[in-house]
Amino acid sequence: MSVIHAPIVTPAALITEFTWPVSRFDGLKVLDLACGSGRNGLWFLAQGAEVTFIDRDLSAMSHIEHVNARKYQWDLEAEAAPSLPIEEYDIVLVFNYLHRPLLPQIAKAIKATGLIVYETFTTQQAESGRPRNPNFLLTENELKSAFANWQPLHYFEGRLSDPQSTQSSYKAQLIARKPKT
Repeated sequence: MSVIHAPIVTPAALITEFTWPVSRFDGLKVLDLACGSGRNGLWFLAQGAEVTFIDRDLSAMSHIEHVNARKYQWDLEAEAAPSLPIEEYDIVLVFNYLHRPLLPQIAKAIKATGLIVYETFTTQQAESGRPRNPNFLLTENELKSAFANWQPLHYFEGRLSDPQSTQSSYKAQLIARKPKT
């Protein structure tokens, strides 16, 4: 079964512009964490990956039905939230979300030699717009430090422009490979 009645969603440029180290995504397991509308995970789903979508509110994804898609409505910040499975995913995607206590779980959820794809706001964002709460903003080099033992394939920290909305924001981006255990 395919995605049906899906609104047009554009995945993040970090995903579409990156030169992936694999030529095919068939059979790869991807986790789209705090997925929102699922726009990034949907790109991987269209490439043949099996995608797990997790968010505290899945109402924006009610239209998505696909044999390779799994959806879980979890509040990742609640004490009763289930733990992420260990070494389950080839790729974990996290965009515009930061809950620092979850970082070790995210790392453990990725298989050896798997990839983390992370993009979220830095403290500079508070000077120009939302979010402003420091709990949701990375400090300088914090994302790189959180995955310090991983092989970085891409790292950026600074101002990004969104060509669709013509708005800009301050973010950190990381794509890194988990070391062999």
